[in-house]
Amino acid sequence: MSSHEPHATAPQERVPWNQLIAYGMGGVVAIALFNIAGQLMGLLGNISLGLSAFWLGTIMVVARLWDAISDPIVGHLSDNTRTQWGRRRPYILLGGIAVALSFVALWSVPRGDSYREFFDTDAAYQWFQLAYILGALLIFFTATTVFEIPHGALGMEMSGDYHERTRLFSAKSFLGNLFAMGTPWLIALAGREYFRGPGGDLVDGMRYLATIVAALLIPLTLWWFVALREPGFAVAKEQMKTTLWHDLRTTVSNTTFLHLVAIIFTLAMGFNFVQIFSHYITIFYLYGGDAVAAGWLLGINGTVWAVTGLVAVFPLNWLSKRLGKNNTLLIAILLMGAAQLSKIFAYNPDLPYLVLIPTVLLSAGMLMFFTLGSSMVGDICDDDELKTGTRSEGSFFAVYWWFIKMGSAIANFGMGALLVLTAFDERQNVSVDALRGNLAVLKAEAEKWQKQPIEPEARIAEFNDQIERLIDNAEQLRRHLEQRLEAHPAQTEHIGRQIERVDAVRSEAVALRARSAGLVAAPADLAREADALLEQTDLLKEQTPTTLFRLRLFEIGLPLALSCVSILLTLRYPLTEARWREIKEALNRRHAERAN
Repeated sequence: MSSHEPHATAPQERVPWNQLIAYGMGGVVAIALFNIAGQLMGLLGNISLGLSAFWLGTIMVVARLWDAISDPIVGHLSDNTRTQWGRRRPYILLGGIAVALSFVALWSVPRGDSYREFFDTDAAYQWFQLAYILGALLIFFTATTVFEIPHGALGMEMSGDYHERTRLFSAKSFLGNLFAMGTPWLIALAGREYFRGPGGDLVDGMRYLATIVAALLIPLTLWWFVALREPGFAVAKEQMKTTLWHDLRTTVSNTTFLHLVAIIFTLAMGFNFVQIFSHYITIFYLYGGDAVAAGWLLGINGTVWAVTGLVAVFPLNWLSKRLGKNNTLLIAILLMGAAQLSKIFAYNPDLPYLVLIPTVLLSAGMLMFFTLGSSMVGDICDDDELKTGTRSEGSFFAVYWWFIKMGSAIANFGMGALLVLTAFDERQNVSVDALRGNLAVLKAEAEKWQKQPIEPEARIAEFNDQIERLIDNAEQLRRHLEQRLEAHPAQTEHIGRQIERVDAVRSEAVALRARSAGLVAAPADLAREADALLEQTDLLKEQTPTTLFRLRLFEIGLPLALSCVSILLTLRYPLTEARWREIKEALNRRHAERAN
């Protein structure tokens, strides 16, 4: 039979709709929350907390390395677990609850004067925050591993059919992306005063939103535990238990598996190296540093990404059945390469919404690529059963993700180093955030006085206290820019212009203090002046042209180059649909002989 002839799934291999939906909803953890932590923690730690991009990247390396190490351990434990609830579902329950709780802890970074006073220097205080982030990430990634590895292994054993596996993992991608349609708006929502509070920043807003996410995830986890079934457990529980080293040796000795890992690893490395650069480009290139305005485009862009991921599930299943998984994988890589090329003209400050073009191409390509990858690991498990006589979906899925996460760990380190090479100035951004926080509080106080008049002396004292903080922050920013100018004399024109803008804001603040102290201005006038100063600070976040060019160069070029390597590897992949059918027929004969 030709590999492209219509394929009929046997009734016993068909996954019922209730199971398909329950399993697919597990994509909430694997697709949405895992990526939020991996991408936004570095971004917001850098631009909101002012922590070093290099050290944040190093922290992500350590966390990813631990994440990768824990994968085979959890996979082995899951394969060798025997309980009345199965060997996968107990881990899904414990892991899901742990993910919810640790996600809240991740965004509760200790900060403020009550913590700062315990440290002699700013450097010591920042090291304390970095240590907290590392600890929170280690706990969060461990929780996701406990959930995701057994969950992925369960998907491989819920059906033994070549195309039904693709349908099952497509459901996970579809429903995971359905939930993820809301997650790209987290930056925009976190930037709203309702969530971050007056004078707060994006991390403050994320802490509030994370609590809401956790409150939704815990009931979902209980549902998954109750609803999901393990059809393969009746056979698996009769298998002999094995050691961790035996499982690892068996897995890495499968050459077809290693070939597939090389394909996925190579392409994933290319995109992981620059995974958050697009956020920097949107905020600092397309919108000149205005995170709130950029947040709306990031939200729309993320929604388009998620919607495209939903839609791409359908052509994925259609193409896979007619062209085979290997050829469909090639189409996915070509779509991602086309997305990178389109960014050359789509990154345009005059037409920022052009970024939706590469978003559509990249989302469709990635959805197809990674969904097929997981499905193809299931096919390799059939090949392994023919050779070894055992089913080890947990170990194969774990080692598959071990390689990808190791690549992600390396890429996170490289990402931090690349960001340093761009000469991005995170301290400038944090200092401007502090200025804007002062002005937001000034405006809020003036508006409050309009509605609830208080004694002039009290008004003057509170207002002037905020103005003094504003002037002090402006002077700190000026000193930082002067030091930056000494370190980067080639950026004299840009930094000199920023210093002039800081001086203008400081002068306006001094004048505002004088008018407030003399009761010359009414609260409404003071509110308008504070709002006008807020607009002036928008330009203070501009990064240098060299930084913005390097961000775009790295973000476009690296993934494009490694996509070409992945194409060459895919052309040589040996496990075709025709070969899988031979394997399946041999397994069916073996099972029949054992039954007789």
